[in-house]
Amino acid sequence: MAAALATAISLPSLTTPLMAQNPLLAPQFDTPFGIPPFEQIKPEHYLPALQEGITRQKQEIEAIVNNPATPTFDNTILAMEQSGELLGRVMSIFSTVDEANSTPELEAVAEQVYPLYSQATDEIMMNPKLFMRVKYLYDHRKQMNLSRPQLKAVEETYRNFTRSGALLSPDQQEQLKAINNDLATLYLRYSKNLLNATNAFTLVVDDEAQLSGLPASNVAVAAEEAAARGLEGKWVFTLDGPSRLPLLQYADNRDLRQKMYEGYTSLASSGEYDNRPVIAQIVKQRAAKAKLLGYESFAAYMTEPVMAKNPQNAEDLLMKIWAPAVKKVEEEVSEMQALSDGEGNTFKIAPWDYYYYAEKVRKAKYDLQEDEVRQYFAVDSVVKGVFTLAERNYGVTFTLIPDAPKYHPDVKVYEVKDAKGEHVAVFMNDYYPRASKRQGAWMGELQSAFQDPNGRSQRPIVYNVGNFSKPTADTPSLLTIDDVTTLFHEFGHGLHGMLTRAQLRSQAGTNTDRDFVELPSQITEHWAFAPELVKTYAKSYITGEVIPDDLLAKLQAASTHNQGFIQTELTGAALLDLQWGKVMPEDGQEIDVDAFEASVADVLGLPKEIQFRYRSPYFRHIFGSEGYASGYYTYQWAAVLECDGFELFKEKGVFDPETAASFKRNILEMGGSEDPMEIYVRFRGHEPQVEALLRDRGLLTEPEPDPDLHMQGGK
Repeated sequence: MAAALATAISLPSLTTPLMAQNPLLAPQFDTPFGIPPFEQIKPEHYLPALQEGITRQKQEIEAIVNNPATPTFDNTILAMEQSGELLGRVMSIFSTVDEANSTPELEAVAEQVYPLYSQATDEIMMNPKLFMRVKYLYDHRKQMNLSRPQLKAVEETYRNFTRSGALLSPDQQEQLKAINNDLATLYLRYSKNLLNATNAFTLVVDDEAQLSGLPASNVAVAAEEAAARGLEGKWVFTLDGPSRLPLLQYADNRDLRQKMYEGYTSLASSGEYDNRPVIAQIVKQRAAKAKLLGYESFAAYMTEPVMAKNPQNAEDLLMKIWAPAVKKVEEEVSEMQALSDGEGNTFKIAPWDYYYYAEKVRKAKYDLQEDEVRQYFAVDSVVKGVFTLAERNYGVTFTLIPDAPKYHPDVKVYEVKDAKGEHVAVFMNDYYPRASKRQGAWMGELQSAFQDPNGRSQRPIVYNVGNFSKPTADTPSLLTIDDVTTLFHEFGHGLHGMLTRAQLRSQAGTNTDRDFVELPSQITEHWAFAPELVKTYAKSYITGEVIPDDLLAKLQAASTHNQGFIQTELTGAALLDLQWGKVMPEDGQEIDVDAFEASVADVLGLPKEIQFRYRSPYFRHIFGSEGYASGYYTYQWAAVLECDGFELFKEKGVFDPETAASFKRNILEMGGSEDPMEIYVRFRGHEPQVEALLRDRGLLTEPEPDPDLHMQGGK
């Protein structure tokens, strides 16, 4: 199939004008620190550059395979690490722009790029001669005097080959290639449907009285959105988080809240953008892949190589959080119902009431209203906060590069330097929603880091993307409490990528077990409202006043507010994901997505006032790629690590130099170069315990620690 697709595309040679003028094929980018020259790159450049990258990597792999010397780490593993630089560069740039600033032209290119890339990867991972060299190293690894990172690289490379079909027969390998190609196409179709369905939904309001309760800044953004769509004098709300969530949280009009909630929870579930048939095909193909590779389920396949080791360990941890979270939901709903009844209402709290009445309860219990808080958290102020955190704890500074290339005008680019003034990384951020950007927030890399034994090295180009409220003519972009937490979270991922000192690019930064990778991001959230930091950056955009002590005290008191809802949403979604991963349909068996979701909710006893954090048609983490498939549990797994780890910072001080240096050295710089549990224990002094999370979230009710709450799994 790969050969047929490749020959169907007429590719120019390097001697043709198009290839000669293709900026992606330049040996080096003539830009600061090798930032891609985005303004020069056009959609028609990607496919030829991708194909050239595939061709070059094939040649590099053939050179490794045909090397007559006995396999060594350098001539096999390191040589593989150094292969495919052009291909990796093209794919990192394309995927970055495709997710954050897509166009119809890029969507058309994507339909060819991703399958071709998947096929090229399969050809390498199923190359029998290459595998024999890797196997030789694996079989002789204990006699080769390898360093710990090298030993880990050999073992993981061997495992990756076997998990990619190296031990299958040629016929079976062809089956696997076909499955992977189909999955690449299905993931693309799922994501395209989701983006189109999101953009297709609007909630138009033509009576300002219906907007009672909404903050003026959100009303202004809705008016500007309407004007941009030619609807002057009206207000338009979309499914983007900065538009959807404030409406659910503040709008007094219950019908309006219900329309928004139902619009979101039915996203990509009908019509031309219905993702349910796509999900059914994905589940079947994943099951076929797992069966072909000898696993009892796709969930077993996905959890085997990480800390959890199997779905049961992940599920056991989730259930230790689920029961106390659901119990807390009962208390939260009771408080909300009492407040609603006191207002003279006769309805029972429904899912579209949860955000609204949770906010009312917060105001009543803690005298805290989020609209009062937001004036202190303009996006530029919060960015100053994360930069201050990075400088105080890790000794790095950020300097704006105003004329740096960027893929959209909203992007800001910074040079990162260490205390000696030496270059560490490039950091880019992109925080405002637009129709060309997918929902959510994420971290990525345009260039990875490595340090070759011959002295050749490369520092990373890291970016953060978000979807926070746009600034208006009168106000800057003001962040909610959740937005502030999200910005700190993604910056934590960014620190993991920027500060890495791992020698191998396959082990640098966030290239670690995916149930460990959320530790740096989630622990960074704890600094967002730490008094020692927040008072350095949280200033009113109106008066310049630092956030008052009494308001900060209210924020601290309310820190566990609504955690029953939050933890039930997160844990429920993770459990739904694992159940999808266990499905092994028989030939011809129909998959009813809605019925499956309902059955999982019923077995779990999901409170009727709460929906899964993401319903399957818009659960992009698990159906838009394999990145977090049967792995959404990792957020809760890593939450145990971060809560347990931050207790050391609380004990020693959030800016304690020794603790921060240990975290930087053992966690941020190490990446995936050593066993994650070992480096965690090296930092923390003991293995993580689940009760740390329950304490932090206000869910621990037992007077003494429960011995059953220790984390299972690990290595």
